[in-house]
Formats: sequence, structure tokens, C-alpha cells
Amino acid sequence: MECVVQGIIETEHVEALEILLQGLCGVNKEPLKIHELCLKSSPNLGFVSSEVRLVCDLEQPEPTWTIRHVGGAMRGSGADQLSVLVRTMVESKASKNVLRLFYTLGYKLDHEQVRVGFSFNFFRGAQITVTVSCVNKVPKLHMVDDALAVTPGIQLVEVTAPATSDNYNEVVQAVSSFCEYLAPLLHLSKPGVSTGVVPTAAAAAASLMSDGRKAA
Repeated sequence: MECVVQGIIETEHVEALEILLQGLCGVNKEPLKIHELCLKSSPNLGFVSSEVRLVCDLEQPEPTWTIRHVGGAMRGSGADQLSVLVRTMVESKASKNVLRLFYTLGYKLDHEQVRVGFSFNFFRGAQITVTVSCVNKVPKLHMVDDALAVTPGIQLVEVTAPATSDNYNEVVQAVSSFCEYLAPLLHLSKPGVSTGVVPTAAAAAASLMSDGRKAA
């Protein structure tokens, strides 16, 4: 299982967010450059259509592929009360021939994108990953270098943490508690819930940048 929240931040405030995350996490950021292909199958012979994502880490010396299948979100009144989305998720390493395999299985490419930015990986009540990235759409098949920003001036922030059916409540609490520290810069909510940019972001960013310069 996976616990996840998302939000957006204006690119001009990303440096301030990085300073805040550096102080909170106590670890160095890691560069992020992810090539992602979303594949969908068509309903056939009674089978339900499905979606998988093929993810390639372009920061590795030898690009490695991962198959990522995101399942349904936890449902029920208890899940509705949670500020964090809890969903099933399966990942598996794959060879560079994985795309050809899925084409053979009847999947078709729905869209292709490149995410460029950075991430922080740390433990704070749970193993949490924060990614900050510009999402770029690939205009022509596999032309990664020609990717264009989907929303210029806006970057996606995602906070995720792995969980199990036994400990997801504790993980949700850990993620929620951590997200409170980011509230002056951005609001994080369940994927699909649009909250826009935070009105206090500019003032909070200015304060963080000033403190960062003093520390330097």
C-alpha cells in the first residue's frame, strides 16, 4: 500500500521549499529525472481495462525500468476521514524490452511525460519521500529532450510513504504531521483534489530565503 498527498507550488518559490525541506529532512536532495509512459488496455472479452506506468530513472548510469501499477483507493467512511489517500500499489523491476512486452499483450500508449526536479528521502515516523518536479509532456514518441512543461511556472509536489494493512494509520499520521510544516508554502491534499497555490507562499518564501542567506 501507499499513502500519498499532492500539491502545487509556483516555480519561483521552489528554492525556498528546498531550503525548508533540507532543514526538516536532514538529508541531501537527490536529482530527479523520470521518463514515464502510461499504458492502457482496452476492455476485451469481459476483462476490465487496466492502466500501468512504465517508469525509467534517467539519473542512473544505466537507465532502469520499473513497472508501476496503482490500484484503487481505500474506501469507506474511515478512509473518507483521512487527509491522506491510501491506495494499493505494486512495483516490479523490468528489462528495457518491457514496452515491447506490453504492446504484445494489447496495451496502448496513452501518454508520455518526463518529470524533472529533485527528491528527499528520509525517515520521520515512516519512510517518506518528497518529490518536487516540473511535469513535461513529450510531444513526439520517445522524444524526451523535446519535452515541454505542462503547466509553465508551476511544479508538482508529492509526498508518499509505503504502508501495509497493519500500519497504514501510523503512516497516515506521520505523513499528515510532516505536511503541516509545509503549510505556509503549499497545501497538500489527496490526488485529484485541486487546492491551488497558497496565498501565504510569497511571504513564507521570502522569510525562508532571508534565513537561508543568513545561515550561508
